[in-house]
Amino acid sequence: MNHPLPQHPQRAALHNEVHARPPQALLAPLAISHVVMLCDGAERELSRAHLSALLRERHLPLPDAQSSHFRMDLGAFHLRWEMHTEFVTWTFMYPLASERLGDVDPVRALAVVPQDWFANLPGQCLSSLHLWALPADASVAPMLIKQMLQEDTLVASSVAGGGAEFYTDFAIHADGFSRMVLLVNDLSPRRLGRLVQRLLEIEGYRMAALLGLPAAREASRILSLAEGELVDLASAIRSATPQDEPLLLDRLTRLAGQVESQHAATHSRFSASVAYFELVDKRISQINESALPGMQTVGEFMDRRLSPARSTCEWATRRQDALSQRVARISNLLRTRVEIEQQQSSQALLATMNQRQGLQLKLQATVEGLSVAAITYYIVGLVSYLAKGANALGWPWSAESTAAVAIPLVALGVWWSLQRLHNKVFKG
Repeated sequence: MNHPLPQHPQRAALHNEVHARPPQALLAPLAISHVVMLCDGAERELSRAHLSALLRERHLPLPDAQSSHFRMDLGAFHLRWEMHTEFVTWTFMYPLASERLGDVDPVRALAVVPQDWFANLPGQCLSSLHLWALPADASVAPMLIKQMLQEDTLVASSVAGGGAEFYTDFAIHADGFSRMVLLVNDLSPRRLGRLVQRLLEIEGYRMAALLGLPAAREASRILSLAEGELVDLASAIRSATPQDEPLLLDRLTRLAGQVESQHAATHSRFSASVAYFELVDKRISQINESALPGMQTVGEFMDRRLSPARSTCEWATRRQDALSQRVARISNLLRTRVEIEQQQSSQALLATMNQRQGLQLKLQATVEGLSVAAITYYIVGLVSYLAKGANALGWPWSAESTAAVAIPLVALGVWWSLQRLHNKVFKG
């Protein structure tokens, strides 16, 4: 029974992710040329257009706008195109004729690719290599390995559980390509395809991981200068006066900005390098290699040669984090010191204000006393005038007597009124 449930818009894409970049069944003898082009966003789209141009000339189906991998048999050679996060890989495969296996200098797959088209691949070449997958019983194999690879840097191992032997020198030869030779014993086409894919990925991921090394070296130089500046600032803060603190805070703020800016510029690169190093380790473990007599394995070679670069990138990351934390701690320390001094200044100012307010209250009390006397004087004067006018109407007391009697009563009333007003204003 079909249940028409509402579908998540990304369900199909997420489901098909497990089938992304599947290995291709391969048969020996085979020549492979593999190129890794470092591309930005615009160059990635140009790469898709460049692939479409080659296919369009041959009237072949074009990749859709969302695909990240594509493979097609173009007759003379087989093409595999893959788009990754930072780079695009081009793999050209050419089956070798059995009668040509006696050639000491075998055909490169790139030789059958249109050269003008190949020369215009978008991006910058990060890695390029030729790989030959030959039957292990080919009589020319030992001579081919000796002639095509440098003996002093030769690395070899038995891979795929003894199903093949792998040889390379991890060197860039005169044509700008590295070289690998794979002698196949009894691998099935699908196992051979998975093995070849992993060997190609080891070289591509190795180079991508090493992109963090120049950034780590440059970061180490900047970090050394910043650490020296931080030491000077920490020493200056210990003996700084309040007048020096604004300048020190400005220097510390500019140093924090420099450290955070450098951290932001390199953090993504170092994080990517960590991921690529892990992928290299995983691919090496997946080829299931074992040592050949007297030869260094790929795993041993990578562990010896990549460990310093990996440690440099990891150490640069730790130094950045540690320096950022130290700058933050000293910034907080200096700001706390400035805030404490500001609080002390504020307390001293408040104490001065309280003292002034006390003086103002005393002065106000004095002024209130004078006000009582002045108001009493004016009111008693009015009473005196009133008594003079009342004498004509029969008021028995003289104006002076009336004023004398009124003085304490008026003074008491004025004082009581001012106290009542004072209590309403200041005591709510």
